[in-house]
Amino acid sequence: MALLPLLLAGMVMAQRWRGGRGGGTYTEGGVPITDDIQTPRELTSHSTGTPVWTNTPGFAADTFTFVRVRRERAPYAGGGNWATDTPDSDLNLSFRLQQMTSLKVNPDGRFIHLTDKELADYPFIYMVEPGSLLLENEEILALRRYLLNGGFLMLDDFWGDSEWENAKQVLKQVLPDKSFVELPLSHPVYHCVFEIKSKGQVPNYRLGTDSEFDPEHRTWEYNHDGDTQTVHHRAIFDDKGRMMVIATHNTDNGDGWEREGESDYFFHNFSEKISYPLGINIIFYAMTH
Repeated sequence: MALLPLLLAGMVMAQRWRGGRGGGTYTEGGVPITDDIQTPRELTSHSTGTPVWTNTPGFAADTFTFVRVRRERAPYAGGGNWATDTPDSDLNLSFRLQQMTSLKVNPDGRFIHLTDKELADYPFIYMVEPGSLLLENEEILALRRYLLNGGFLMLDDFWGDSEWENAKQVLKQVLPDKSFVELPLSHPVYHCVFEIKSKGQVPNYRLGTDSEFDPEHRTWEYNHDGDTQTVHHRAIFDDKGRMMVIATHNTDNGDGWEREGESDYFFHNFSEKISYPLGINIIFYAMTH
């Protein structure tokens, strides 16, 4: 299936902002995200704008909502904060999900703390930059309950050995008797909407556009320790074989969703070919299994 870019615009470099709860967090456009802001729709786009759509009145509770987890950032850890790539990534992916599947999707999205009582209302949650993941004890307990009771977590956009080890150790605190396993390409998650035949790498926007003129076509972030060229898709399963967590490591799907309209080359090589098919497949699989 072909995807069409939303808009065309100039180049904007991805930036990482530090911060934790409430007023210490900013979008890449420099807009503060205070705790009273509950959805990405309340924030100004820092890319090429985001799509707007409506659903049938009275059926808001019957739509899928893309939920991004608000969290603290581990001091001195690699990786950015919980708000990287929002609001554009959340809203663009939500639009594409509704466009390419039978799912009806909330046009506003949601930001949520793991300790919020509404967490159980949402079957899918997303954490970005888990290389800097830090959870308080009450958040660990809340996430454990959520996952064991049927919830699904996606971890995305982290690079190198240290960031992987941090994310893995935090998830080990959440699920002490479970471990990540590498997903084979034969797994149904790769074949439920789009046929995905390889674990493609999505670079950040700057590297992605530079790769058009790079004879090595380098798409990996090289300011990290260890191997950053190999893309890993790892998962944690419950005792019945249900996938609870998926981690997409050494790739930045969020930039593929966020910056689809800024470069024709970036869109066709990374957004359309890699990040949208994978993101849509993961959500569709999570919602149907």
